Amino acid sequence: MANNARSAKGQEPSLRVIPLGGLHEIGKNTCVFEYGDDLMLVDAGLAFPSDGMHGVNVVLPDTSFLRENQKRIRGMIVTHGHEDHIGGISHHLKHFDIPVIHGPRLALSMLTGKMEEAGVSDRTTLQTVGPRDVVKVGQHFSVEFIRNTHSMADSFSLAITTPVGTIIFTGDFKFDHTPVDGEYFDMARLAHHGEQGVLCLFSDSTNAEVPGFCPPERSVFPNLDRHIATAEGRVIVTTFASSIHRVSMILELAIKNGRKVGLLGRSMLNVIAKARELGYMRAPDDLFVPIKQINDVPDRETLLLMTGSQGEPLAALSRISRGEHPQVKVKTTDTIIFSASPIPGNTISVVNTIDRLMMLGAKVVYGKDKGIHVSGHGFQEDQKLMLALTKPKFFVPVHGEHRMLVCHAKTGQSMGIPADNTLIIDNGDVVELTADSIRKGDAVKAGIELLDQSRNGIVDARVLKERQQLAEDGVVTILAAISTDGQMVAPPRVNLRGVVTTADARKMSMWTEREISWVLENRWKQLCRNTGGKAPEVDWMGVQREVEVGLGRRMRRELQVEPLILCLVQPAPAGTPAYKSKAMEEKDDRPAPRRGARHGSPSGSGGGGGRRDAAPAPAPVRAGSGAAAPVKAAVAEKVEPKAAAAAAAAPAPEPEMPAGRTRRRRSAAV
Repeated sequence: MANNARSAKGQEPSLRVIPLGGLHEIGKNTCVFEYGDDLMLVDAGLAFPSDGMHGVNVVLPDTSFLRENQKRIRGMIVTHGHEDHIGGISHHLKHFDIPVIHGPRLALSMLTGKMEEAGVSDRTTLQTVGPRDVVKVGQHFSVEFIRNTHSMADSFSLAITTPVGTIIFTGDFKFDHTPVDGEYFDMARLAHHGEQGVLCLFSDSTNAEVPGFCPPERSVFPNLDRHIATAEGRVIVTTFASSIHRVSMILELAIKNGRKVGLLGRSMLNVIAKARELGYMRAPDDLFVPIKQINDVPDRETLLLMTGSQGEPLAALSRISRGEHPQVKVKTTDTIIFSASPIPGNTISVVNTIDRLMMLGAKVVYGKDKGIHVSGHGFQEDQKLMLALTKPKFFVPVHGEHRMLVCHAKTGQSMGIPADNTLIIDNGDVVELTADSIRKGDAVKAGIELLDQSRNGIVDARVLKERQQLAEDGVVTILAAISTDGQMVAPPRVNLRGVVTTADARKMSMWTEREISWVLENRWKQLCRNTGGKAPEVDWMGVQREVEVGLGRRMRRELQVEPLILCLVQPAPAGTPAYKSKAMEEKDDRPAPRRGARHGSPSGSGGGGGRRDAAPAPAPVRAGSGAAAPVKAAVAEKVEPKAAAAAAAAPAPEPEMPAGRTRRRRSAAV
């Protein structure tokens, strides 16, 4: 639907700028510009999962807003080729088309491979741009690409002309006056737009807390040279594969020091191949040696360049540190250089990798004091220079965590931008701009989408919660045999995996029997409906859910643990003799009956206190499936009542079993 947003005065239409990612966080930078019936996207990145996101490989922004308005999308602008700016595009194209994507040659070359791998190459058209190129997107947006300097080659800031004024969107930047590739920041164009009048500046805030200017990329060259030149054996260097300038310098140093280069890591191989193909990196073919032949090269003449600077479990260096790599094993003469700093959230995995490498005897060079890494994001003085060149009327700090945004806003105020003309926003907030005003509009839906390692399956909140429960407190599975007339016809089977508990198997079985009996006595009428046929219609899912919730509460109260509880119900025919639970002969210390539970809408959750809307249980086990023994044993009582009565009169003694193991208790029918 067209959104003709109005200004605060209700007079003229406004430009709406909607970040879906990149605010109050590092990564998944995604922004939407909206005017009238036109939507334009700027970047679509991904982020790394946190420690609690078990099995999650990629974090993407929630794109519900874009899916609902996909017919209004006129195109996308890409600022540069880092994963936190282009990593989500191939996934988004599976859900909605983007008519055209404009971006730098290197970024679009990398994006082409991602799209082919995902099978979405036909969902858009790629258009490469160069410095000072201007493209038209829809009826209302005109975008000029302004060359900037960053840790990634071929990077741009944007001057976006709209009906309400010019917007400067910096992308990631720093002012590097000695760029490795000789491509200087086009400050003249920024100054030109500043003189013409900039309505609003959206500026990178990543290093807003750091005083001074960011050191140039070239400043790491002499320090890397010293460590490589003095290394006694092999040199192993890890850095971001997409840091084209850093990789170019490392290859240059390998040539200078007479070392052959072996490459490890899929992304490292792909990025270097693309950069060499497009001319962003120059190195002779004979510099590189296939990794399978690298052991034939003398250690003093070997340099291994690989991924793994962030401690990723499957990256090359992480596998080497665990002794799992098939071609490379750590030697005591190795010098390993971490030419990168940990991304927030990755620090623990990085230091663990460093520890493992040191324990294997290698010399590891890491840390800010070694001068082997510089940031690609400007410090406070870089940000001041951007403000001075553009002279914006309004200012919105973006690309950073909340404290960074606040600090950047204060920097803007020190440069003369009034506090009333500055907005600090979050993902989903809407910035409404007119020629004379800036304000927050009604927010749109924003959040995260979690992808598993296949990058196809979405890990929703329920699945993530279940994985967290499994990791923290384990799982309890229950097999309950219940007849269609509401009788427990065999003792339940309880199995614990990963649950630390002082309760023995007998107590767990007793608690489970009580929960099942309580559900059958107090909830059966709501869960069973007689449709007039031979057999009543039973909500087996509801039965499972009620048992899970009740046992979950019991375990929280008695044992202070919250395992994931899965109840599987095995239906039995009506008229099957009931199993007399021994647990019911003992005193029941459970609280008064729960209130508020309704059929189809329970009031609690198996994992949370007080609620009964547990995560959906697995489908009921069909009668006659793998665990039918309890039911068959119970049915046998109907066939041979005398034998069954004799067996009931002389119960067999129960064997001693270790705590945490399930005791298989024979029913009277057996």
